Amino acid sequence: MPLLSTTPMLEAAKKEKYGIVAFNVHSFDSIYWVLETAAELKSPVILQTTVGTVQSLGAKAIADTVKAAADQYQIPIGLHLDHCTDFDVILTCIRAGYTSVMIDASMHSYEENVRRTKEVVDLALKVGVNVEAELGKVGGVEDDIVVDEKDAQKAIPSECRQFVEETSVPTLAPAIGTAHGIYKGVPDIDFDRIEQIAALVDVPLVLHGGSAVPDEDVKRCVALGMAKVNVSTELKNAYSEAIRDHFSNEPESLDPRMYLQKAKQAAKDMVTSKIKIVGSEGKALLYQ
Repeated sequence: MPLLSTTPMLEAAKKEKYGIVAFNVHSFDSIYWVLETAAELKSPVILQTTVGTVQSLGAKAIADTVKAAADQYQIPIGLHLDHCTDFDVILTCIRAGYTSVMIDASMHSYEENVRRTKEVVDLALKVGVNVEAELGKVGGVEDDIVVDEKDAQKAIPSECRQFVEETSVPTLAPAIGTAHGIYKGVPDIDFDRIEQIAALVDVPLVLHGGSAVPDEDVKRCVALGMAKVNVSTELKNAYSEAIRDHFSNEPESLDPRMYLQKAKQAAKDMVTSKIKIVGSEGKALLYQ
């Protein structure tokens, strides 16, 4: 199955009231264990990479690997560039075969955010690539983008409607109280704000900062219109902690096949959990 634009994937999820998890992958092997798990659950899935991962592995190498894996697993798969501020990187990823890109101009004024988003939309939609943009500021750290908690700002519902109308962006990530990374306290999710935004815009909404958000809160976000749920830190931590635990318990066991298999299983367990939470298990069958 070829890679899909995430636009129809997320529109279907929004219509049917389930979510699609977008898992950040940081290595070639992580591409395979995310897709292997999604295929076992017959779930559509989105793989996404940060700009740092693109710089580390190469956009073409990532896209070619995902395309090869898509032929093997035969489920709906999208490939997304997350939180990019650089138009040239976005262009490189589109040319490489990414099916979705995020232009993050949320640190700029509303007017500049509109201008930069529209520039990407005008390019990407011509070649069938989805575009995601952010309104408001999600706190936390995402690659080299750092937003202090005191600077985080929730999106204004009426502004969201105006932004979508002015840019024609197909997916919107409004700041609603979540944060990138693992929370130090309890997430302050503004469910009323999500409901208000969803009532004013027709496009699927994206939940950033999905790691460590309580399961019931994620389900509620999806029910209110959040069709895409981003997960990065929890997945990365599960994989790394399994390796750390291996060497803590078996310091003389140096065979990579041993500790990487444990790490893979821990990551697969996390992927399974997130897919079941958003309700996308079995939804791959809708695309046949």
